[in-house]
Formats: sequence, C-alpha cells, structure tokens
Amino acid sequence: MSITTAVEARDVVKIYGKGTQAVHALNGVSLSIRAGEFFTLLGPSGCGKTTLLRCIAGFETPTSGAILLSERDITAAPPNQRPVNTVFQSYALFPHMTVAENVGFGLQMQGKRRVEVASTVSRMLALVKLDTLADRKPQQLSGGQQQRVALARALAPAPEVLLLDEPLSALDLKLRKEMQGELKRLQHETGITFVFVTHDQEEALTMSDRIGVMQSGNLLQIGSPRDIYNRPVNRFVADFIGETNFLTGTVENGSVRLRSGEVVAAPVDGRSGTLTLTVRPEQVRIVAEPAPGDLPATVRDITYFGTDTHCQLQLNDGTQVVARLQSPPSGETGLEPGALVNLRLTQGAVQVLGD
Repeated sequence: MSITTAVEARDVVKIYGKGTQAVHALNGVSLSIRAGEFFTLLGPSGCGKTTLLRCIAGFETPTSGAILLSERDITAAPPNQRPVNTVFQSYALFPHMTVAENVGFGLQMQGKRRVEVASTVSRMLALVKLDTLADRKPQQLSGGQQQRVALARALAPAPEVLLLDEPLSALDLKLRKEMQGELKRLQHETGITFVFVTHDQEEALTMSDRIGVMQSGNLLQIGSPRDIYNRPVNRFVADFIGETNFLTGTVENGSVRLRSGEVVAAPVDGRSGTLTLTVRPEQVRIVAEPAPGDLPATVRDITYFGTDTHCQLQLNDGTQVVARLQSPPSGETGLEPGALVNLRLTQGAVQVLGD
C-alpha cells in the first residue's frame, strides 16, 4: 500500500536579488513529506529551512521548481487558497480578543455558522488544555499558554498541513521541553501533517518521525532521527546532530589504521585511501585492561553533567576524543587529568563519512 504524500517540493530554487548581489536561498531542493507525519527541517540560521517553509505556505514564490500539496500543484496559489496554516515564533495573537475569539477568528473568516465556531473552539481549547481560560486576553497568559492558543487557532480550521516556524524558541528551557511533548501529542491526536522548522537538534530528535538536514540552501540528508544520528552522510550532518568524535585513518586490509597507529573496524565498503570516521561519545568506553583495537589515550579534563560525565581525552597523535560516561552514584569516576587509559569503541558504532 502506497503512502500518501502530503507535501512535495520538486527541484525548488529560490534566489533573492540579481547579478553579483543574488542570494541563493534554495538550490534545487526536492523532498516528499508523508501525510500524517511529523517532519522537521533542521539546520543552522540562514540554511534555507524557513524559506522552504514560506514557499510551502505561499508567502514566497519559488524562482523555479514546484510545490505540491496532496499531488496538487499549488506553486502559484496565494496563501489564502492553500489548506495550510502557519504558527510563527511570535504567536501573533490579537491582543484585543479573548482566547476563544482568537481561536475562532479563522473559522469566522471562513463564514462558519456561530454554533459550529463555538463547538470547534471548545474542542480546540480542550485539546490544548486551555478550556478554563477561554475568556482571558493574551496578555493575561504565560508564554506557554499563548503558544497553545496560537496552536489551537491554527488547528481549528483543520488544515491539511500545519507549518511551525521555530515556535518554541522564545520559551525557557523547562517550558520548551514541556511543549515538545504537547506538540507531539497534538500531532498524534489530530493526525494533521506537521512541518516543523528548528535549529535545535534535541527538538528535532525527540519530536520527529523524519528529519531533513539543510545547509547553505541544500538538503543534505532525510531520515528518521535514529538514521540521522547513527548514520550521518557527511561531516556536517555528523557534527550538527549532537556531539561526535572525528578520527582520520587509511584503509588497510578492510579496516582503518588511524593516524595514532591503531587499527579499528569500520564499514569501508571497498573504499581506499584516507577516510574520516565518526563515533558518538556514548559509544566510547574506558576500559581497565587493553585488547586489540583499543586506543591508548590521556585524560585531559573531566566535566560532570549530573547523569553523565564527559571525559576529554587525547590520543597519541593529538586527536581529541570525548567519552560520555554514566555518572556513578557518588559522581566520582576515579579518573584524573593526566591519567593514561584505554578506549574501546563499541562494535558497529564507527561510521565512515562521505565528502
């Protein structure tokens, strides 16, 4: 059974300006977002993720390429003719309206009957757990509550796709984490396709069904959070998605000999020459007794993070490596700067990066 596509971008190019002043915001981006999934566009500021979102919303027109919604070409359609709603970072609530009036505004603009508006508003406020605050004004709400109102207002007309442009960035850390769970719950309960834009790797990993990583107007990799984290296609993706270690070595008899001299197992897949490897800090163990393939290292620094302790280490050739260890109940690892240790890389954890 084929999976229905909610949103499709076909070779979308967006160029601002002309000549030497031209800025290439999108360089032939193509992707398909499945109906009913939580899809995240992830990347640093200026990578093109918001530009792509605005092209889907109709606030920007691609220089070339096409945007399709449920297989309908909507490239030239104005925003008000697209069954798409957007939640912005600023919330953009009407200060003179109550919570209920804000949520019902879009329905009224669609000409819905009063009883239908009231019923939908009640249902939406219950969905975002604000049904007791219907008569309050936005300025009487916390930032998290205002965010919920903005979500309810965007969901009320039952759009085919909900676009979210970094909607949690203005919230404090604890509230942001709470809202991450709420967004995922809302997406699951409504079944609406969510397209979420963020530069926060943790948000992307914890909330998404799939992630598209962008850099400099290019879509580098699409995959599940596990795929993106465990099998990054290149150095940028590996470095941007969480913390990682990079090792350099040369292919030798189906393995890789590191610059430090040790040989490690890696999926070289017929490659030759010099390769860049990546291994996540949690896949680096410190062992008491060395074995073939272990890496001698010197402890440089130790940082306590509560549940985790990060050990900064240095290999014989000067390569820096971080090991993330689970903190013991005492919080003391027994390691000291200057200590000589042996590192063991978890089997299968070492990945070979592309260019």
